[in-house]
Amino acid sequence: QVQLVESGGDLVQAGGSLRLSCAASGIIFSFYTMGWYRQAPGKQRELVAAISSGASTNYADSVKGRFTLSRDNAKNTLYLQMNSLKPEDTAVYYCNAQSRSGVKIYEYWGQGTQVTVSS
Repeated sequence: QVQLVESGGDLVQAGGSLRLSCAASGIIFSFYTMGWYRQAPGKQRELVAAISSGASTNYADSVKGRFTLSRDNAKNTLYLQMNSLKPEDTAVYYCNAQSRSGVKIYEYWGQGTQVTVSS
């Protein structure tokens, strides 16, 4: 059974920092591209940042220079360090795991963690 368990969401003032964690189980973590997505009220879910199995990262333009994504394959954990938070970063943040084997795609989601940034 695959589980992605997010933690670290909180209420923080603008300019503050948070660190999100995603603990994975039931998958070979190092094989997966891992990512954080977010969904604000009334908006579509969007990619925040992703890191490949080879540790290549990509970030949404809106978070570049403020957020840092990392993974610890020994701990099966994904991290998102969020600095200089803005009210527009307020959303539910979801952990995502993706892998492909031939034509089959494996994808899993966590339950989400709420991040609220007050102005």
